[in-house]
Amino acid sequence: VQLQASGGGLVQAGGSLRLSCAASGRTSARYTMGWFRQAPGKEREFAAAITWSDSTVYADSVKGRFAVSRDGAKNTVFLQMNSLKPEDTAVYYCTAGGRISSDSQSPAYWGQGTLVTVSS
Repeated sequence: VQLQASGGGLVQAGGSLRLSCAASGRTSARYTMGWFRQAPGKEREFAAAITWSDSTVYADSVKGRFAVSRDGAKNTVFLQMNSLKPEDTAVYYCTAGGRISSDSQSPAYWGQGTLVTVSS
């Protein structure tokens, strides 16, 4: 499975960005797809995920500001990020497969990441 993330960039605090991640290869519409992020000098952390049945789960730090969705074919996942804060600055990675819940995350496949920078 190959995952290609895009949509990162520089945005001012309070602004919005929409990330996309296209899956190819031996994908499955039943994969849970997720987003993780890693800020400079910090460990990678879970942000959001969506299951094959379109159930969603979010980290507390992004709940109410970010929205995860996927297209009808289930091969592309989106992350709409609103009300961005400087602390949202990170490399954002998309994932596919594995198990993801609010308490535990073990995705099977990782994309290469896209950088989001939020200026104050």
